[in-house]
Amino acid sequence: MELFLDALLDALIDGVKMLPFLYLAYLLIEWLERHHGESIEEALAGGGRWGFIPGALLGCVPQCGFSAVASNLYASRVITPGTVLAVFIATSDEAIPLLAAEPSQWVTLVLLLACKVAFAIVGGWLLDIPLRHVLPHSLYGGYEGHADEVDCHEEHEETSSIFLAALRHTLEIFVFILLFSFIIGLVFEAFGEEPIAAALSGMGVFQPMLTALVGLVPNCAVSVLLAQLYVQGVITFGSLFAGLTAGAGVGLAVLWRVNPSWKQNLFMTGLLWAVGAAAGMLLQILPL
Repeated sequence: MELFLDALLDALIDGVKMLPFLYLAYLLIEWLERHHGESIEEALAGGGRWGFIPGALLGCVPQCGFSAVASNLYASRVITPGTVLAVFIATSDEAIPLLAAEPSQWVTLVLLLACKVAFAIVGGWLLDIPLRHVLPHSLYGGYEGHADEVDCHEEHEETSSIFLAALRHTLEIFVFILLFSFIIGLVFEAFGEEPIAAALSGMGVFQPMLTALVGLVPNCAVSVLLAQLYVQGVITFGSLFAGLTAGAGVGLAVLWRVNPSWKQNLFMTGLLWAVGAAAGMLLQILPL
């Protein structure tokens, strides 16, 4: 019981400390959604053959709805495969506000976003320029640059104030943070921090391969878990990057639902994991 209470108390203390920063982050996100959501979607759809550049930049906006929008636009042949890949790579879901809520992690957050944009642009460029004529049409997709009717704009909470909406999001994520912090703390208390750290460290550069696989799960809780593991020193920055690069929020789930080609969906899923794992392994060996 003492072990249980210690883990719970530590989780509560750590969670409460970040609540004000978390709320401010979600307040900004809610404002962006309501006032600039449609213009962001239009910028994504209007990128053309070079859409992977705005895709990489817009994907960094911490809102998983944009990855769903990208999936719909790709299935409707409005954007290129490179553009949807760039959005997926750049998406970090709930990890952005979580890291922003920790002042000690602000440098990490800036580095994460910079690396995300860089890898997203390179990945999108490779897929749309050199590989476009190499890949079979069944895998690349039928990009046309336009569609007669596309309605991808998700409805946001317009009935409540942005302050209440931000508070709701903050409390929802706080529950995830509390739960994962408690579980991680309980495991550390039960088995000891050194054996767990040694087991993960023993994976070396292959650790990102595991976190990239975890990142493919289409749920915002996964990005919270990865961020918590990193903040608590369980995984490296390379592994965090791998998991968040492979994690496209609900984007992958929407892609599998709206795009009729299972070959394209499987190709995009495998490519996302490969990019995440490779990028994470590269960052693992760099002196960051």
